[in-house]
Formats: sequence, structure tokens, C-alpha cells
Amino acid sequence: MDRQQEFVLRTVEERDIRFIRLWFTDVLGMLKSVAIAPAELESAFSEGIGFDGSSIEGLTRVYEADMIARPDPTTFQVLPWRGDRHGTARMFCDILTPDGEPSLADSRNVLKRALAKASDKGFTFYTHPEVEFYLFNHPADASSPLVPVDQGGYFDHLARGSTHDFRRAAITMLESMGISVEFSHHEAGPGQNEIDLRYADALTTADNLMTFRTVVKEVALEQGVFASFMPKPMADQPGSGMHTHLSLFEGDRNAFHEPGAQFELSKTARSFIAGLLVHAAEITAITNQYVNSYKRLWGGAEAPSYVCWGHNNRSALVRVPMYKPGKGNSSRIEYRALDSATNPYLAYAVILAAGLKGIEEGYELPEETEDDVWELTDSERRALGIKPLPQSLDAAIQIMETSELVAETLGEHVFDFVLRNKRQEWDAYRSQVTPFELKRFLQVL
Repeated sequence: MDRQQEFVLRTVEERDIRFIRLWFTDVLGMLKSVAIAPAELESAFSEGIGFDGSSIEGLTRVYEADMIARPDPTTFQVLPWRGDRHGTARMFCDILTPDGEPSLADSRNVLKRALAKASDKGFTFYTHPEVEFYLFNHPADASSPLVPVDQGGYFDHLARGSTHDFRRAAITMLESMGISVEFSHHEAGPGQNEIDLRYADALTTADNLMTFRTVVKEVALEQGVFASFMPKPMADQPGSGMHTHLSLFEGDRNAFHEPGAQFELSKTARSFIAGLLVHAAEITAITNQYVNSYKRLWGGAEAPSYVCWGHNNRSALVRVPMYKPGKGNSSRIEYRALDSATNPYLAYAVILAAGLKGIEEGYELPEETEDDVWELTDSERRALGIKPLPQSLDAAIQIMETSELVAETLGEHVFDFVLRNKRQEWDAYRSQVTPFELKRFLQVL
């Protein structure tokens, strides 16, 4: 038994933890959980916990259903919303086959494989997400109108506002679980908030994001409101993105930084950006996985719709933030397509793969786009070589299914499942008769 496992066992005993929740994520990014008693913890570390994988979205087929969840002791945290006495803790799990091999269908394993490939090249991949979400008053179901908890706007300070209390409670809970928060504020939409997590390696970030979404929902329930990470819950308001800052490090050195270069960006950084641009359309079905995601991407409000990059250009897909003089380690890029409902393990895996491909192949970075891309005409965009992102989930699927890069990164099992699941989602979506159609056509046709 290693030192980390011993620490977990000792903490469980000393803090009177009665339940340990083992968490993992299905292929769609939904959190799964099974609780075990402290007496089962040692065997969980050594042997894992068996479960029926065929009942989990995308995990395995019925005739090979047995799977094993083995907890990662480095992810142990007490769940603060479960109380101090007879508490509950959680650990993220790696999913294994019965013979102890990593499951090819495990989202966390997909990201681990991508990070191992980066590590073989000497790189560590760091990410820093800015997570947006909405808070609504109850009820919040498909048949009721959505009522935001306030009518605030970007950076608004609302006197005695419930969102202040909400963000304070959520951040306190996150930090008690070892998840550092850098910024928080009211976003542009009514009831819309943003909380930015401090940068960390991509695996830790993905684990943190799964915890983040759970914490936000728990705090919302405690305060009698409803939190949603839906990309575009209201047609006339901004969508919820998850802009993510990215950087590669070689040891303690930021591989994206080169003193004296344009925007202080190294050749490695420029090739990484080029890789993102070349493969952006291919990875969009992963970074923006729902039919609703495309209402955000093509709904304005600074959402990126076109494949281009720019220095401090918030209409671009890839933005290069202003360099901080004397802080080489702060050099980074921002990928703006991601929304808050993505599976972070798969999303960061394909983003990393696209960037590494640019480095491996020595892709040349095109000229930056200085204009507001939304204000350009179609002919002006064509003249500049600026292509659109997919405009629907259907278009994104069609592009992804021909992508060798995405297929290799996800592995055959996950790749096939995502395609099959998203085709079903699109077919179900396009068969609906919407309120728009009824309002527009029922009386006049």
C-alpha cells in the first residue's frame, strides 16, 4: 500500500467518514457515483469495485459488461455539503477491464493517454477554465418559463444580490475541497455567473470541473435556486461558454514563451495555435457536443463562429491574451469554442491532440485577424481565408467522422459511441415540431 492510500485510510478513520463515494464520468461527461463503506476501502485500492458497465452510457457492451472502478487516492476529498459528523468523502476512479487493463472507454483514460503522448515529447499541458452558468428561480423544467434570479449584467455589483451570496458559498465550498478559484463575477446575461478556476495540469482541471458542476448544483439547491450549464438556455441572452487558457511547459519553462518574439509567442506556441485552427472543425462535436451548443456558437455575444486567431481579439476562436511584462510563465493562449456542458476529459484530449499535431507537422500560423470577425461580410471572410465552425451538431458529426486525429485520440470504442449517440440526438432533435414553427405557420398555412 502506498503512502497516499495510507493517508486516505487514516483520514477516513480520524474524521469519522462513514461513506466514500467513488466517482467516474461516462462518455457524455455525466458524473456517476457508487458509495462504499470504510471497511471496503483497502480492497477497493487493491482490487477495485466491480459494476455493470453495460448500464453506463458508452462504457461497454452487454456481453462484456463486467468492469472495475479503482479509486485514485490522490483525488480524495471530504464533501463539505454532507456535514461534519459521519461525513462523506469522494475519490475519482480509473475504469479497468476484469483483467486489470485500463478501459478504452474510460473518459479519464482518454485524457491520460493524450497527456502521456505530450509527456513523451517533454510537455506538461496546463489549463485554466472560465466557467459560465445561469441561476434560475424554481420551477425550472421544460414546461415552465425560465426566470433568472436577477437582471444584472456584466460585472454588475448588485446590492444584497443573491448571486453574491451564491458565488461566495460556492467558492468557499470549492476551496475547502482544494480547488483554487481565481476570479468570480456576474456575467452578461441576467442570472448568469462566471467562476474561473486557477490553472492546473489538464487531468486535475478535468477532475475539478466535474466537482465544480456538482458543487454549483448543490449550493443552488441549498439556496432554493436552480443552476444550469446548458450552453444556450435563453434565445435572447448570451450562451454559457467555458473559455480555457492553455499552455505547454517543459519542466519549469513555459514552452509558449519566447522573449522578443511577436506577442512573446514561441514557435511551439504558434504551431500549437495553427494545429487548433487546422483541426478546429473536426473537434467541435467533442468541444460542443449538444444540439443546443450551436445556438450559442452562432448566437453572437462574442461566441466564436469562425476559425481564426487574434491578439486580444474576443471575436476570434483562439485569442492570445496580453503578455504581462517580466512574467514569461504567464504566456498562454485561449480557446473560446468550449461550452460549459462539455465532457472536459474528452475536450482537453482532442484540443491537446490538435495542438500537438501542429507542433509535430510544423504547421505555419496564418496572419492574425485584427477585425471583429462578426462584422466582416462573407466575401471579406473568404478573401481572408476565414472558414466557419460547423453550424449544427449534424455538420460537426459529419466532419468528425472523417477525422483520423479524433479517432486516434478517442480510441475506436469512444469514437464510435460518440458518433452513434450524437446521430441519435440529431435525429430526435430534427423530428421535433417546435414552438417557433407552430407560432409562425399554424395559423397561416
